[in-house]
Amino acid sequence: MSSEKHNTTQHTPQPDWKLEAEKHWKAVYQKSLGYLQSHKQQFPLSKIGAIVGGGSLAIWLASGVYIIDEGNRGVVTRFGAYSETTQPGPNWHIPAPVENVTVINVEQQRFIEVGYRGNSRSSKPELVPQESLMLTSDENIINVRVAVQYQINNARDYLFNVKGNESTLKQLTESVERAVIGRNNMDYVLTEGRSDIVAQIKQDIQLAMDDYKAGITIASVNLQDAQPPEEVQGSFEDAIRAREDKQRLINEAEAYSNEIIPKARGAASRLLLEAEAYEAEKIAKAKGETERFDQLLVEYEKAPAITRKRLFIEAKEKLFSSTNKVIVEAGQTAPQMYMPIQNMTSSQASVNKSAVIESTAQAAESDKNQGVKTSNSNLRPSRSKQ
Repeated sequence: MSSEKHNTTQHTPQPDWKLEAEKHWKAVYQKSLGYLQSHKQQFPLSKIGAIVGGGSLAIWLASGVYIIDEGNRGVVTRFGAYSETTQPGPNWHIPAPVENVTVINVEQQRFIEVGYRGNSRSSKPELVPQESLMLTSDENIINVRVAVQYQINNARDYLFNVKGNESTLKQLTESVERAVIGRNNMDYVLTEGRSDIVAQIKQDIQLAMDDYKAGITIASVNLQDAQPPEEVQGSFEDAIRAREDKQRLINEAEAYSNEIIPKARGAASRLLLEAEAYEAEKIAKAKGETERFDQLLVEYEKAPAITRKRLFIEAKEKLFSSTNKVIVEAGQTAPQMYMPIQNMTSSQASVNKSAVIESTAQAAESDKNQGVKTSNSNLRPSRSKQ
């Protein structure tokens, strides 16, 4: 029984809301028409027209109320001519067709692409050769992709001074880009000159937009990529590697030069100092020998025999001091030689030196006594004469 009840409720037809609405509308219309016919004297035709006209005028005037969101500006035109620029907030203008309002977002960051088109389906952008291929000052061709980000700074100028702002900006960017790239060589564009080129492109675009009074401010210029064409990519990479090898060899040579030259300069300075020291030594030694010879000459003039004997003994001492053999006189027999003994030779050298000094002193004393005797004998009168 419950199943039968469930089946009957399940097959209950759904009401048709459209038909129900039409029935209610017809009922309201009939009642309103009957009310107007029964009270025809209270609602004359002129009064109804005034009410309808006043309501229509109120609705038309109310349609002129509009609200500008934050970051937007409203440009009001009266019969197509500029009237005013309204700020964010509630505003009112004479409704159409007298005045119209165009809302411009002045805070939105817009951008254009030159040389490529972004593809949402793949991460790799689609190149546009007619925009990206450019000629450098050294007659090389490169692919350049640039993205320009801009913002509207004057809604009136943006709407009225330039027709097709985005297309104009795109063509201007391409023209400026070709001019800047054409003034520089390929290596500069691809390596250290990227930042300077971007700054120059941005400056030139902004100057042109200001001349046009386009109401656009260039926020940034991004050099997405700058590469040689794919057909010569391999040769270009070989040239880059060769240039890098050249620079590496230059750096190695400079490092070797910086290492060798100071060493050579140090060695040259050392040789010069050694030569100067040798020169000073020889000059001082020569002066000393000269002074010694002068002193010896004075002594020789005073006592020639003693000086000759002393020089002979000193020469003999100097000669025998450099040998390791000991010679002993044995009377009439031949001199005998003994094997050298280090301690013996060193002690013998000191003994010989003292002996030489003692013999020199004895010889000088004997020569002095002999000279005294000679002088006395010369002064003494001879006996034969007496």
